[in-house]
Amino acid sequence: MRTAHADFRVLCRGWPMGLAAAMLAACACVPAAGPHATTESDTSYRAVAKGDLKHYELALGEVSTGAVPAEHPAPAYPPSLLGQRLPPQEVEARLVVDEQGRVSEVRIEDEAQADARTRLFDEAVRATAMQWTFEPLRISQWAADADGNTHEVGSQTRPFSLDYVFRFAWRDGRPVADASASGRATP
Repeated sequence: MRTAHADFRVLCRGWPMGLAAAMLAACACVPAAGPHATTESDTSYRAVAKGDLKHYELALGEVSTGAVPAEHPAPAYPPSLLGQRLPPQEVEARLVVDEQGRVSEVRIEDEAQADARTRLFDEAVRATAMQWTFEPLRISQWAADADGNTHEVGSQTRPFSLDYVFRFAWRDGRPVADASASGRATP
């Protein structure tokens, strides 16, 4: 039969682990300030599916890796529009990335029809996106030898494009910018 005293001893033995877990959880919740942190904007992204993109077809024995952002500075809210406190603005852009992982072109939807204010958001997106770099998209070919051991027999990097939606808004009295990304690399 267990006593209240025995239950208390069991509870006390587990408190250091509980305290350590709570401290680790608290640390995980505090966002780290990265090299691109500013007082005017913040960037994050999530997958966005676009139906009009073509995708690389991989052959049997091919594996793709890479095509993930390496450097992705935050877009700045256009300074000349800061005092206007505009409603949220979204800019859809397709980033075309070369074999080395550098953005070579930024295509912005409906740019030709945009008004002067919208063009300021478009320019902010283009200026920032041209600074982004990605881990190159690498397609590797693998084969098995007579013993069944697999090994890479070839590899090449390829260009790709990803779609993003940049969102400019106000939160807690401050301008913020979010970038949402498509998770699939395309030719």
